[in-house]
Amino acid sequence: MSWRPVFLRPRGLAAWLVGLVALALPARAQTPADVGQWSSVMTWPITATHASLQPDGKVMFIGEFDEGNLPPRRWDPATNAVTSLPFPGYNIFCSGHSYLADGKLLFSGGHITSDVGLNDASLFDPFSSSWIRLPDMNAGRWYPTNTTLSNGDVLVLSGEMNGSGDINTLPQRFLAATRTWKNMTTARLTLPLYPKMFLAPSGRLFYAGPGRASRWLSTAGTGTWSTGPSSNFGTRSYGPAVYVDARVYVIGGGDPPTATTEVIDLNLDTPTWRYVSSMGTRRRQHNATLLPDGTVLVTGGSSGSGFDNASNPVFQAELYDPTANTWRPLASNTVYRGYHSTALLLPDGRVMSAGGRNRPTAEVFSPPYLFKGPRPTLAAAPDTVMPGTTFTVSTPDAARISKVTLIALGSTTHTFDENQRLNTLKFTRGTGSLTVTAPSFNSRAPPGFHQLFLVDDAGVPSVGRMVRVLRRPTVAAGARQDEGEQ
Repeated sequence: MSWRPVFLRPRGLAAWLVGLVALALPARAQTPADVGQWSSVMTWPITATHASLQPDGKVMFIGEFDEGNLPPRRWDPATNAVTSLPFPGYNIFCSGHSYLADGKLLFSGGHITSDVGLNDASLFDPFSSSWIRLPDMNAGRWYPTNTTLSNGDVLVLSGEMNGSGDINTLPQRFLAATRTWKNMTTARLTLPLYPKMFLAPSGRLFYAGPGRASRWLSTAGTGTWSTGPSSNFGTRSYGPAVYVDARVYVIGGGDPPTATTEVIDLNLDTPTWRYVSSMGTRRRQHNATLLPDGTVLVTGGSSGSGFDNASNPVFQAELYDPTANTWRPLASNTVYRGYHSTALLLPDGRVMSAGGRNRPTAEVFSPPYLFKGPRPTLAAAPDTVMPGTTFTVSTPDAARISKVTLIALGSTTHTFDENQRLNTLKFTRGTGSLTVTAPSFNSRAPPGFHQLFLVDDAGVPSVGRMVRVLRRPTVAAGARQDEGEQ
């Protein structure tokens, strides 16, 4: 016969009483190590509707509407000083922008009035703080997307020309070597404004939204589109997308907004979209920023229906861990960051959150990892690295480094960062050093400036070090070659 110990019921009663007492006690106050910490609000002279991290660690930003006729500004995160930059000579609001291999920033299009774009194009040189005018594009572009290719060229797509719905269907390739334009005449297509485009490991471009039907674009010759898999949710208007180790995540968006998140792995031969964990709050007009530890920070946005519903602001930040497939809430900011807001990762691991319609202010978020102990030291690293090679990083903390990441400089507007992408790098530990393997091809790390981070076993990142990824030389005939190199 079975024997049932008589002390089970008293023990259960005791556990119930302990739980009841615990409910009556105040919850442990959350600390910055749990939820991070926001700075006070800074007032800036113009809104930060377009924001780009420069190779010197400062942030260039451009204002909205008529502010685009004012000089751009530059913010120094170390001193909080804001200074003026030269005016390019035309209104660069609603342009596209991404970095070239040499650190210059290509701007495509601009603003005449809502839905009417300029055909102007320029380079901004962050080292001399000067502008270089380029040949005009084929027609106006208002809300275009720039995507840097494997060989350092840039493909420009979409943008309105002369009114609402009048889309520039002709993709144009900026040839960096000659600073001229090549018309991709066999790749004409009507795309949404600011399409979410990503350079895939194959060298092709992947269109990830906001529409449900994704597509591939071969940049060989004058371009060829092919059909890709459809996402699950539907149109994710004004929802961000990020690239982590060749996996693209689309987060929220839509009207009414959704909290859902989907991912597609571009490493696979036949990738498909699948749902992952959802945010705690549905959002639209929010920003997503890649952090050094490989997590994704989401800030701002609205939970309400409509284009830019400021009556339903979302102040609480959220953090997504792709490895654990979990979201968790973080600290709340104080200003609604919706339409025309921006967010950028800074070299010190903090995140700038700024702008919004008629909001010339900024806040800085310090993620929880900055309150979890001393930072690992990145003492030395090469100024340049070649894809497919190894390089040495000096650090007195080699024994406790758990991750090495490479993040391209952010350049963001209208919920989409046209330049940021994260690669997790393989490494081996030595005495006082790490031997790190660079990404195999420029299709994984396009030529240009990236931030190199070391992350220790407590999840704390080093200060980022600027490293310029070089263009890999043309490979021998018959060997693996990216389409973007053609």
